[in-house]
Amino acid sequence: MLKALRLGKAALKQCAASSVEFDASALPYDEAVLKEIEAAQKDGRQVYLASAASERIVRAVADHLGVFDGYIGSDATTNCSGKTKAAKLVAVFGEGRFDYIGNDADDLAVWSKCGTAIAIRTSGRVSRRLAAMPVEKEYLPHQKPSWRTWARLLRVHQYTKNLLLLVPLLASHQFTAENLIELGIAFLSFCLCASSVYIINDLVDLQADRAHPTKRHRPLAEGRIQLIHALLAAPLLLIASFILSTGVSPAFFAVLFGYFVLTTAYSFYLKRKMLIDVVTLAMLYTVRIIAGAIAIGVHVSPWLLTFAIFIFLALALVKRYAELATRLDLQLSEPSNRNYKFEDLGVVAAFAAAAGYNSVTVFALYISSPDVNVLYQRPQMLWFVCPVLIYWTSRLVMIAHRRSMTEDPIVFAMTDRNSLLSFLIAGLAVVAAV
Repeated sequence: MLKALRLGKAALKQCAASSVEFDASALPYDEAVLKEIEAAQKDGRQVYLASAASERIVRAVADHLGVFDGYIGSDATTNCSGKTKAAKLVAVFGEGRFDYIGNDADDLAVWSKCGTAIAIRTSGRVSRRLAAMPVEKEYLPHQKPSWRTWARLLRVHQYTKNLLLLVPLLASHQFTAENLIELGIAFLSFCLCASSVYIINDLVDLQADRAHPTKRHRPLAEGRIQLIHALLAAPLLLIASFILSTGVSPAFFAVLFGYFVLTTAYSFYLKRKMLIDVVTLAMLYTVRIIAGAIAIGVHVSPWLLTFAIFIFLALALVKRYAELATRLDLQLSEPSNRNYKFEDLGVVAAFAAAAGYNSVTVFALYISSPDVNVLYQRPQMLWFVCPVLIYWTSRLVMIAHRRSMTEDPIVFAMTDRNSLLSFLIAGLAVVAAV
């Protein structure tokens, strides 16, 4: 890519376009623009697709839609943008003898040569510059991204996972105002960091998400938020997260940075490695517990870490099972960005159950150890947690097997009545033990 960039922007586009498989059918298309094209065709007018994208991409889109009389794109030596695009359109139609639909600052040069400037999704700056131009103007309707759309992109509903930061506080029983403030800042910094990584993950998986039965409705895959806005939001969220983390402690910042490195490696590489992906997910959940302990300055029990690794490994395996089962039931191909096959379903379910039961074993061994007497006056009450854990982990596997599981078991558990009841019974047993 860098070698191509030395030859210019056009060469860079050509290199990028030739290095990937492009599926034009998976792109989001704007209904308002398609209707404008249809209306022009009914009037007997020619319609061209003129884009600064690589000619290979432009041709694929034109062939897929089948509504264009011709197309213009960038090649290895010419970047078809701004004045270059305007000159090519004038050469085909004549100055002032064509209408042009655009949205970007580069389109101002084309609008200056057209008959009617048709704008959609323009920024305020571009809209003001277009308003000052002496051409006929038309603005197509479009739906602006709402705060709900941004909340979906940032995965605000996933912030419940960061409540794991509170586990060391609950386990150590050190409920002080200072600890609560420190954990509040830590929680916010983890949320911002996680949202940054979610955006990066969506950008990396954009093509796969567009071909997925449910993920194609994500804001970026659906085209509800511009890619450039997502590219800007990701680093801003990450910087804000790191600034907040330094207010907790240098050690907490180090753990958060390690979490970011690991989860980024997961997004770009590790999630394509069979079983390594689920072990990584279990580690990412466990890191939150370690971070919570560092934030309030308490020791993390080896019992707690071992239990966490097993229970989160079970959840990660259930997640993989649900994803794979969904694709199988919809008669889709095996996931291109995961190294699992449909015949792995039974093995994945067995691994999930085994990991869940191992977490129960670890918890039972902890209750039987002398360490439990340090924090609990009636540790025998903790035995009531074991059957609850057995029921809950077994039920998750059964629900996934029956295809009633969403693709994220933690989000499912937060809305599932039986899961919430299980958490309540386990919590009451812990309180009784204290």
